[in-house]
Amino acid sequence: MSSGSNGIILKDAREIEKLRRSARLVRDILEEVEGRSGPGVPTIELERYVEKRLEQAGAKPAFKGYRGYPCCLCTSINAEILHGIPSARRLKEGDILGLDLGVVLDGFYGDSALTTRVGKVSSEADRLLRVAEEALELAIGEARLGNRVGDISAIVQGHAEKNGYSVVREFVGHGIGRALHEEPQVPNYGRSGHGPLLKEGMVLALETMLTAGGPELKIMPDHWTAVTADGSNSAHFEHMVAISRNGPDVLTRQKDAVAAGR
Repeated sequence: MSSGSNGIILKDAREIEKLRRSARLVRDILEEVEGRSGPGVPTIELERYVEKRLEQAGAKPAFKGYRGYPCCLCTSINAEILHGIPSARRLKEGDILGLDLGVVLDGFYGDSALTTRVGKVSSEADRLLRVAEEALELAIGEARLGNRVGDISAIVQGHAEKNGYSVVREFVGHGIGRALHEEPQVPNYGRSGHGPLLKEGMVLALETMLTAGGPELKIMPDHWTAVTADGSNSAHFEHMVAISRNGPDVLTRQKDAVAAGR
């Protein structure tokens, strides 16, 4: 591990492999939770499943207790952008559900998010999720040696706005390693050619947060749940990516999935 400019911590090959283990664990659990989501399921049931899986894996939750957050998992429904707290509230047909999870395994963090469809959703909700996921794939494509953080930011903003959506500005992607949040910050808006230079050994948690309406948000009385100010739906996707000489290395994917372009 070495320090780059602007306080950015560069990881060596051994550290990246440890991060890959954490990344794969968090993604595997998220996909299992997605499969357990459905109409009538209370979100606290998903939280309890995550608790058991983390215990089985010998991992710790990254979010529970972080600045007072009470749960392992974030469950954000419809207009909730992120940090929704699991509860007795039951999912309904047509909801969209944001799932965000962080883990700590052998001292290294994993962090990933996805938004899933609960039963059959409207065409408008389906399109929002599709565009948000496309924006993340475009962001990953810009996570290359010699590019700058602004190249990632600009392509996300451009894809969102071209499709009639807004990007959330108050929350951003980030570096990740032995800490959940490291430098650099990676906004979903910005200018190409600006920001920190992407160097080998950087590991970024890239997360796209799009809304179907305006970008403004408000925080609910629980002091955690961020919702769109206009009540429009929001979608959130996140992958961990290492900057390598061979191109973007998506740590939150199995290597065979990367080879297949998924």
